[in-house]
Amino acid sequence: MKSIVFILGLILLFSGCSQKRPYIPKSSKYTSAARHKACMKCYTVRGKKYKPTYVSIGDTMKGISSWYGPNFHGKYTSNGEIYNMYKRTAAHKTWPMDTMVRVTNLENGKSTIVRINDRGPFVEGRVIDCSYKAGKELGLDKSGIAKVKLEVVGFAGEVVDNKSGFIQNSNTKKHIKLSNFGVQVGAFRNYNGAKKVAYRYNRKYPNYKTIVKKFYTSNGALYRVWMMGFQSEAKAVDFKECNGIKGAIVRL
Repeated sequence: MKSIVFILGLILLFSGCSQKRPYIPKSSKYTSAARHKACMKCYTVRGKKYKPTYVSIGDTMKGISSWYGPNFHGKYTSNGEIYNMYKRTAAHKTWPMDTMVRVTNLENGKSTIVRINDRGPFVEGRVIDCSYKAGKELGLDKSGIAKVKLEVVGFAGEVVDNKSGFIQNSNTKKHIKLSNFGVQVGAFRNYNGAKKVAYRYNRKYPNYKTIVKKFYTSNGALYRVWMMGFQSEAKAVDFKECNGIKGAIVRL
């Protein structure tokens, strides 16, 4: 009974929250649900661990862009497609497959929109690897690399806004609400200690909601810090393992 009350309390708490939630892809005409799931798991390349993350419309990132072409043309990409250097696609280390991204070259003002279908580039400082076609539109065929700004503008191969002139699918949802699976990231006798940990997690993972819940034990009050908003138990467990959280409890 107490568990049911706790769950209902969490549902009420988050139903009134206006914080934007990330889009959780399931499948598309480009990427199967199984591929999406596989591409969102932590992975290691050259000894460095990467943690894929979900994103929302308007999320941005800055860094260096490069491009890749003939040497990869016709080979498989991370989502299972055959790479075609004459299409507007790109590789990103952590954003979901089929995320639509506006790439703006900050050195010449040129921009284009690409669909992520691969992982990479695994070079320090580089945030995206554009296809030959996209790279040419950005002027990368001349400069090789350039400082760029990335902005999430759509999902599942569809653009949510129409600033670029690309076709907008009015049925594309900007966000999909997450389920309330949670990970316990700490337990404290002192409320201030729990509050500090919750604040730290809220700042580091703004797409989730970290809360402090008070429990009564035979030894007195205990403040548990919960990070809520995982779509499934599997995703919560994956987060726990990727971040090395020992003894964390995952529950709905």
